[in-house]
Amino acid sequence: MIEGAPAHAYPEHRPNVGVVLFNTAGLVWVGKRYATAGPYAWQFPQGGIDEGEDPEAAALRELYEETGVTADLAEKLGEIPGWLVYDFPPEVLGKRSRNRWKGQKQRWFAFRFLGTDTCFDLKAVPPQEFEAFRWAPLSETPELIIPWKRPVYEQVAEGFAALAAP
Repeated sequence: MIEGAPAHAYPEHRPNVGVVLFNTAGLVWVGKRYATAGPYAWQFPQGGIDEGEDPEAAALRELYEETGVTADLAEKLGEIPGWLVYDFPPEVLGKRSRNRWKGQKQRWFAFRFLGTDTCFDLKAVPPQEFEAFRWAPLSETPELIIPWKRPVYEQVAEGFAALAAP
């Protein structure tokens, strides 16, 4: 079982959540980032945890904001205990001069999607995060993500492997 760092670890990393949404066939939802070209434009929904917000509540909020999927269409399957962490590479840190964060520490949640593809609304909450989506095997997702986030996606794929399609 994958277990992340404790809550007090990584104080220079922004608290964040990630969501892996499984369909009934065991495939996972991946979104193509809005206006992003190149081979690594795909990722899971993710976003910051607001001050005082419960991580699971943040995961459901981010899921809605980025995909239009409401909480009644998401059944919790599991979570990875603790934080999974990545640092921003120098080229990203250089663009974030006003940002005090060195990287992100993420809590990851798995949900079963109870709706149909017509339930997705990628423009539900501006600004739009994704321009397209598809269903993919969980094991393939680390290769879709930008390389500096890949170690976290590998841990997520390992942590939720038992939920995935064979």
